Amino acid sequence: MANIVVGMSGGVDSSVAAAQLLEAGHHVTGLFMKNWEEDDHADYCAAAEDLADAEQVCSQLGIELRTVNFAHEYWTRVFQVFLDEYRNGRTPNPDVVCNKEIKFKEFLDWAVRLGADRIATGHYARREKRGQSYALLKGVDRAKDQSYFLHTLNQHALGMARFPLGAMRKKEVRRIARGLNLRTHDKKDSTGICFIGERRFDDFLSRYLPRQPGDIKTMQGETVGRHHGACYYTIGQRRGLGVGGAGEAWYVAATDVARNLVYAVQGRAHPALFKRVALAEEVHWVAGEPPSPLPLRCAAKTRYRQADQACVIAANNAHESRIEFEQPQWAIAPGQSIVFYQNDTCIGGGVIRAAEG
Repeated sequence: MANIVVGMSGGVDSSVAAAQLLEAGHHVTGLFMKNWEEDDHADYCAAAEDLADAEQVCSQLGIELRTVNFAHEYWTRVFQVFLDEYRNGRTPNPDVVCNKEIKFKEFLDWAVRLGADRIATGHYARREKRGQSYALLKGVDRAKDQSYFLHTLNQHALGMARFPLGAMRKKEVRRIARGLNLRTHDKKDSTGICFIGERRFDDFLSRYLPRQPGDIKTMQGETVGRHHGACYYTIGQRRGLGVGGAGEAWYVAATDVARNLVYAVQGRAHPALFKRVALAEEVHWVAGEPPSPLPLRCAAKTRYRQADQACVIAANNAHESRIEFEQPQWAIAPGQSIVFYQNDTCIGGGVIRAAEG
């Protein structure tokens, strides 16, 4: 049996992941990562509560809990990227970057130095050995599948990782936690920015990127409202626009941070919100190399909750991939992740640079 270090978040998923590994006979150590220190005093920063829950669960399970502070690494490799992306008018996905830079790099390296054979997390995803390489698969619970956020994992990380919940459904996870009388059995799932927590997003962002009020315009150039700063807005956004009047709701169709302008259209079905082509950069292939030959028919998601969309990876080089969808896609946002699938297998993904068509 293996010596496995489990990332303990203080939630029900990591609690049950640790319990499942113990039941399988492994030697388990818990690790609580503290990655944010900027406003620990604030009501929305629940790190102290999460640590207390992790300590209680580990005590109940009879395993050691260690703590480590990756706040510096998180700030320089995740949060600064997050801010730079917003500053440049893109909508980043910090959960993807955090998995790549913290959970499956810093945490993994730390665990190996501790003597771990493997690491484990409470992600809803699966891994499978195929020949000499590892494949990343969707979690069985499609409503909770998190392979989208794990598409940047390399072969070393996949080989070292274990996902005990990958073949389980959320209701089963909570049932197991209740049966073990774990205090996290009914704890609400965390939301908000990875490791930073739930908060009023515009207020939080304005602490680092000052508000710069400007005009909201139609695609024809008519001013229809005011905004707090073009960098705060994302393609497809409806909430917080404050554009009134009769008819359908307004949505962000484009932003121009250089001129501090937000362009909005009326109606979710407006043609300006639909694009057929996505251009992706920083593309990573789970297998370690791009598929061949191209063009490759597969499916892709341009946001986490989206259903798989049929597409063709028409071109791929060291700098960019071109993805052509069978049907126009709604609100493709630069900065977000586009992730590729062949049936249940996540084959890779990248960062959306632009959308066309």
